[in-house]
Amino acid sequence: MEQVVILGSGPAGWTAAIYAGRSLLSPVLITGNALGGQAATTSEIENYPGFPQGIGGMELMQLMQQQAERLGTRVSFDEVTAVDLSRHPFLVQAHGASYEAATVIIATGVAPRLLGVPGEAELKGRGVSYCATCDGFFYKDKTVAVIGGGDSAVVEALYLTRFATRVYLVHRRHELRAQKITQDRALQNDRIKPVWDSVVTEIKGSDKVTGIGLKNVKTGAKSTLKVDGVFSYIGNLPNTQLFQGQLELDETGYIKTDREMHTSVAGVFAAGDVQERTLKQVATAVGSGAMAAMEAEKFIAELEGHAYPARQG
Repeated sequence: MEQVVILGSGPAGWTAAIYAGRSLLSPVLITGNALGGQAATTSEIENYPGFPQGIGGMELMQLMQQQAERLGTRVSFDEVTAVDLSRHPFLVQAHGASYEAATVIIATGVAPRLLGVPGEAELKGRGVSYCATCDGFFYKDKTVAVIGGGDSAVVEALYLTRFATRVYLVHRRHELRAQKITQDRALQNDRIKPVWDSVVTEIKGSDKVTGIGLKNVKTGAKSTLKVDGVFSYIGNLPNTQLFQGQLELDETGYIKTDREMHTSVAGVFAAGDVQERTLKQVATAVGSGAMAAMEAEKFIAELEGHAYPARQG
């Protein structure tokens, strides 16, 4: 039986692995199909303490992975297909192996919310993308549209100006929701052109994206914008399908936890964006990952009948 099995390889998962490793629990971390989670798709992270010049999201995740492995984490590059939390030890089934676990830490994060318009599914990977860091290079000297007005949309629009000659920033309102400093950078960038009060109605193209259909939400006027690529950042949905009916979820599908990251099942903890609805940041994910690992250690100690020592610092 494994002491700790961690599901997910974003900041919360790696931090939980670091803390569990330091506690000599020899954790297993199953990465899932998105190595590094949402953080790895962020071109530059400027607000994580300790990196005054900023750091690329993928680079930060790689550093966390190296630290976790150095402290004894065993990494499985696999995807979980099923869990059984009704028994103990818990059962975690992946494509390549199954695990019995004394504790489980869920850090499966979120996935991009789809636009849900004609052409999106058909042209995914052929001009429709949800990761500027992954695909921006393919749009050198081309025109792209970024959909959304929050931090992710504006940061990635700025990143895309390294490659594209024109970046349309399409937002359903007349003001952005991103942090003021990020907004100012975008609105002062000659390559970024805002398209206000507009929603996407269609993604056009056959073998590749050739344009998008737009509707002005105030006037109802419809138009077409010629673009070579579409990058969507309109929010996220929690990756909690495996836990429906086994854990208590809120009305939008996020895992409910208390302040110590306990879920509705004793011995199962959740950390990071999968349970955080308010502030989805690397810093908050790291904090919850640390808490989840320490609570898992406490749970294991109590299972083994040991008194749990008070911790300092």
